[in-house]
Amino acid sequence: MTTARELSDELLTVAFDADPVEATLRGVPGWDDRLPDPSAEAAADIARRAEDIARRARSGGDDDPVTRAVVAQQADAVAGRARAGLVEHTHAEGLNAPIPLLLTALPLVRPVDAQAARHYLTRLAAFPAYLDALARRQRDSPKRPVAHLVEAAAARLDRHLADPVDPLADPLRATDLYDECAALLTAEVRPAFERYRDFLRAEIAPRGRSEDEPGLCALEGGAEIYAQLVPLYTTTAHTPEELHRIGLDLIKALDREYEEIGARVFGPLPAREVRARLLADPAMRWTSAEEMTALAKATIERAERVAPDWFGTVPADGCEVRAVPEADAPNAPLAFYMDPALDGSRPGVYYVNTFQATERDRFSAESTAFHEGVPGHHFQISLAQGRTDLPTLRRFASIEAYLEGWALYAERLADEMGLYSDDVARLGMLAGDSLRAARLVVDTGLHALGWTRQRAVDFLRDNAVMPDVDIHSEVDRYIENPAQALSYMVGRLEIQRLRGDAERRLGDRFDIRAFHDLVIGGGPLPMAVLADVVDRWVDHVGP
Repeated sequence: MTTARELSDELLTVAFDADPVEATLRGVPGWDDRLPDPSAEAAADIARRAEDIARRARSGGDDDPVTRAVVAQQADAVAGRARAGLVEHTHAEGLNAPIPLLLTALPLVRPVDAQAARHYLTRLAAFPAYLDALARRQRDSPKRPVAHLVEAAAARLDRHLADPVDPLADPLRATDLYDECAALLTAEVRPAFERYRDFLRAEIAPRGRSEDEPGLCALEGGAEIYAQLVPLYTTTAHTPEELHRIGLDLIKALDREYEEIGARVFGPLPAREVRARLLADPAMRWTSAEEMTALAKATIERAERVAPDWFGTVPADGCEVRAVPEADAPNAPLAFYMDPALDGSRPGVYYVNTFQATERDRFSAESTAFHEGVPGHHFQISLAQGRTDLPTLRRFASIEAYLEGWALYAERLADEMGLYSDDVARLGMLAGDSLRAARLVVDTGLHALGWTRQRAVDFLRDNAVMPDVDIHSEVDRYIENPAQALSYMVGRLEIQRLRGDAERRLGDRFDIRAFHDLVIGGGPLPMAVLADVVDRWVDHVGP
């Protein structure tokens, strides 16, 4: 019989065969010279291999039931994403958009030695074949993409090609392979990007669907695909309709908090006007890029000082704070966390995007730092990676409801920890909650209920705290990355539910430090598996 650890390692190979760049970002060797195979045949093979592993994980022994449950869920996720075929109609936004992801991720990883540099060059040389295969897949697909997102992808390639110094060459700038890299990019890679860009505009955009039918439910079989993606991302049994209602209820509850905290900042105002003031008040903007990074560093340092009162175990290495490199900043998110490499060659870094800093809002800066850094992603990911006794898959399984649920829980936990500097920062926390609650409504609205893009934009305008340019980007992200945005609030609510249940059952015996160590000490878990782990812990601690 195949052991749970062997199944875990087998699935890891399948997952990295599907996405070799993810292996590189994780610091796992063996895939650094490869790009994904975007063909339908490769996707079918990945799905078949993953489904076989899921079957064996569920029918095997009891040697490690938690690992078997993680393997089964992750195998389902790998197979489900491969079967969904989103690459056929996804171009510009989200985790399924292949080109923007590669152009953003690859320059962030610096080869550590001569062999790694040679592998990077081999990977670049694979781009022409990759782009040709991607074009064939999209040309042959009957699924029509959203037209304006095809143009957005082509425009992204325009910007990349207009850069006189190709960012893809930057990781080799300090090596003796730089001249060879620059020649390869000029002679082969950049022309391949030009061909693919022209293909998008000439062949794909003209047959794209309109903004009146942006969701999966507009495609043949799309509603069924969405119904399959929802449990893969949430790891719960909630239906799209249930999640839609949960989101609407949360938004109503948040309005009461806006009015309570907003009264202390702006005076008595309805919730909608509090949100409008946050966007309109010039005092809510940064004065400089330096101020932006300084506050991020101070916020992380403050959280690290208090963390031992709330966690029994904290990461050995602190969370570094860096500005997004200037060349990458125009196309990078507002903030993000880069995991530490498993081999220790790269620390965990909280990146702050200081591009056009004086036009950016400051009220969400602290909640974002708690989410991306401490005690959010940095704590969970660093502690999980430190569990070298666990199978490698268990240390960084891509279980969105757990990962993003914990980070969103961390935003609220930071308030309990006394970390927010003032009520403006607490309003930023509410703004984060509003967005994640609205995602439940908008994502399900688009993909299950047939919303137009404009209806989604209008809903975010009414219920989130975001400028229009960000609202449009958010909606496009949901269109091209269906169900992923559900994971944040679903995971947060489940962790809060498990904590509340444990507090009720244990009373004075409940230890918040032990609870947090339990939740983030065993690597990412599906919500149902985490519930079993917490339940057993409560039974053990209780009388």
